[in-house]
Amino acid sequence: MILSDKRILEEIEKGTIVISPYDRKYLGTNSYDVHLGKYLATYADRVLDARRHNEIVHFEIPEEGFVLQPNTLYLGVTHEYTETHAHVPFLEGKSSTGRLGIDIHATAGKGDVGFCNTWTLEISCAQPVRIYAGMPIGQLIYFAVEGEIETLYNKKGNAKYNGRTVRPVESMMWKNEF
Repeated sequence: MILSDKRILEEIEKGTIVISPYDRKYLGTNSYDVHLGKYLATYADRVLDARRHNEIVHFEIPEEGFVLQPNTLYLGVTHEYTETHAHVPFLEGKSSTGRLGIDIHATAGKGDVGFCNTWTLEISCAQPVRIYAGMPIGQLIYFAVEGEIETLYNKKGNAKYNGRTVRPVESMMWKNEF
């Protein structure tokens, strides 16, 4: 079940959902709008290797915006830091973002119960488009969990994305055994 606006507010009051900064005007009927943070990153190499640490180059979005180019993967970050202690958060693009030809995630739209951080976005576009820090970029939807959680994400010793950050984080696939 997806949480309604009233349930999201109740969970914020209880502290099981944390959104910072939080502004009531971004709460939708059953979601919360998140915004693009001021940092983007691209990979230093054009060819990526899943078995090695692929370095990224961070840069700040200028006030006049930044033009995304097709055929390039950009890593972005949400302005909002979130914590979800009792629900499964899903990040989806806003329809207005999609109508500009912007995808905000390739595959990583689901968070884990216990995820506490900003969200790294896997941004791509269909045609050149200018984006701005602070623009609405996506929406968080919260799902109820059936059953008890054995280990929250922020308590897992092998969790790869636990370090709090305001910048996008590169793939940590290289830390997996394969």
